[in-house]
Amino acid sequence: QLHLVESGGGLVQPGGSLRLSCAASGSTLDYYVIGWFRQAPGKEREGFLCFTSSGRTTSYIDSVKGRFTVSRDNAKTTVYLQMENLEPEDTAVYYCAARRGVLCSSNSARYDYWGQGTQVTVSS
Repeated sequence: QLHLVESGGGLVQPGGSLRLSCAASGSTLDYYVIGWFRQAPGKEREGFLCFTSSGRTTSYIDSVKGRFTVSRDNAKTTVYLQMENLEPEDTAVYYCAARRGVLCSSNSARYDYWGQGTQVTVSS
């Protein structure tokens, strides 16, 4: 059973950076796609990035392109979300999720395993 634990959220000023971690236990991530989602207050959860086991990243939201990047450790147990030049509009609870296979999706219903979420607040 795959289990995901997120860490790295916090309060940051506009223009600042944060790195979120999504650590897997129970299995490596060799056969899983990792999706990144966020949910701002009063809004629906939205998928904005997807990362495949082969290392391919798909962005679903224009506003994060060029600012957010995904990487993975060599052991394939942790995926990182590096967020640069953060904006107040990025304030949300951020989640990583996993689905078995190789196909990316921004649809939260297609993911079977979820982290607990971590709060990111961008404010001066």
